[in-house]
Amino acid sequence: MSPKLSPPKIGDVLARQGEDIDTRYHPSAAVRRQLNKVFPTHWSFLLGEIAMYSFIVLLLTGVYLTLFFDPSMAEITYNGAYQPLRGVDMSKAFASTLDISFEVRGGLFVRQVHHWAALIFSASIMVHLARIFFTGAFRRPREANWVIGSLLLILAMFEGYFGYSLPDDLLSGIGLRAALSSITLGMPVIGTWLHWALFGGDFPCGGVGNECATAGYIIPRMYSLHILLLPGIILALIGLHLAMVWFQKHTQFPGPGRTEHNVVGVRVMPVFAVKSGAFFAAIVGVLGLLGGLLQINPIWNLGPYKPSHVSAGSQPDFYMMWTEGLARIWPPWEFYFWHHTIPAPVWVALIMGGVFGLLIVYPFLEKRFSGDYAHHNLLQRPRDVPVRTSIGAMAIAFYMLLTLAAMNDIIAFKFDISLNATTWIGRIGMVIVPPVVYFITYRWCIGLQRSDRAVLEHGIETGIIKRLPHGAYVELHQPLGPVDDHGHPLPLAYQGAALPKKMNKLGSAGSPGSGSFLFADPASEDAALREAAHGSELRALTALREHQDGLNGSTNGSTNGEGGEH
Repeated sequence: MSPKLSPPKIGDVLARQGEDIDTRYHPSAAVRRQLNKVFPTHWSFLLGEIAMYSFIVLLLTGVYLTLFFDPSMAEITYNGAYQPLRGVDMSKAFASTLDISFEVRGGLFVRQVHHWAALIFSASIMVHLARIFFTGAFRRPREANWVIGSLLLILAMFEGYFGYSLPDDLLSGIGLRAALSSITLGMPVIGTWLHWALFGGDFPCGGVGNECATAGYIIPRMYSLHILLLPGIILALIGLHLAMVWFQKHTQFPGPGRTEHNVVGVRVMPVFAVKSGAFFAAIVGVLGLLGGLLQINPIWNLGPYKPSHVSAGSQPDFYMMWTEGLARIWPPWEFYFWHHTIPAPVWVALIMGGVFGLLIVYPFLEKRFSGDYAHHNLLQRPRDVPVRTSIGAMAIAFYMLLTLAAMNDIIAFKFDISLNATTWIGRIGMVIVPPVVYFITYRWCIGLQRSDRAVLEHGIETGIIKRLPHGAYVELHQPLGPVDDHGHPLPLAYQGAALPKKMNKLGSAGSPGSGSFLFADPASEDAALREAAHGSELRALTALREHQDGLNGSTNGSTNGEGGEH
């Protein structure tokens, strides 16, 4: 009989296929070189990964929701599972959203995860861009990546706006009328034609006005933008962004062994890949907890959109609230130009365009005014560039004030303040607060610079007070470098890296400073902890072996009891 043949192992099959590919196309050298690529380990570099992983969750949940959503404005009478709205006339879009929430298995969970992922996606892009801005990572040769990131933020904002406008509930209808419709109609010369192109006629249902029983254009058009065009552009920009980061190499913070020509960190395989996979799982888990535990956008409490039901307390998601606040505090100025009226809402759109334009071109403006045309791979500490840091702080103050202005009606109601008073507070604050924030931030950065220079020049404060022969008291300092013949420290040059400010950072005042959630333990402490853990494991194994030998009656070190006499 012929010997029984066993199936080949999967590892052997893959190895043979890999060998066949390599003998034909010789990719092994290039793949090995790419897998040996080094990435820095600083926690702030994970902010971009949060955006990418949130977008993946958005795509997966969006595909699921697409299977059940009906983007139609045709009116029907609801007879679904939600009892309070039975018999109410509503659009098919709103009815299908109710069906997803109450009748589709897991529909409400997926819808809420999708909404939370959209918020996390926009927030992570904002924070990621802020990190790039304050550390100077946008400088040459990475200006194009800054432009891509800015475009991603703009697209994410409009993608989210179109997304929460699709259910055709009361809140989304108010936002659609107040923002898209009114601003479009206010555009001089082209406003009427542009509104017709978007809505097919009057708001909201085109040629039939408010009667949407047979027609409606805006939701199907936004649906096409939301599920096809904008996600495709975002996906392409993310791919281009990652390709440029891979090709241009990663930036890093200054530190020991780090120069403009190298990268200090971990390799792609296996450390970085394992960390990224675990981080992706963590992001998915957090979004799952948010979607399962925290309710968001309960449209059944709002009801379908009816123009007569518009009320106060209507705010968009946080990433669009600054535009709402701008519309609320902007003075009711109207301009007349060649027999055309330019109403106040148009200025909101123009200011939005100006803000987005400044965001995109900022790297080129800084390069032009600073005269810095050099290549940079090392990042900067925000304190070392006080003007840029102050501009960023002023922009954050601008954003926060407008976000608060977007909820001035709620603030006025909850705190029993006049609505007009909150409006004027917002207007005055927009004039006063950003310049004050700029000045405070600038002086703060200068103070931090002086603190670093003092440590480099005099050393670290030890907390030891010494009395001199003539009676004066001085505090002793621990020099960071060599000293002269009189024991005075020699001033050191600032290299752009963080400096120790306490003695325990040098291990000279009790135990050295330990790590935290964001920073790793010092190398010496990490080595000591590893050695202690290894010793503890060895002692546990020794105790286990001795216990097993005792149970088996072994007296010569054997673990199976066969070494003794019988």
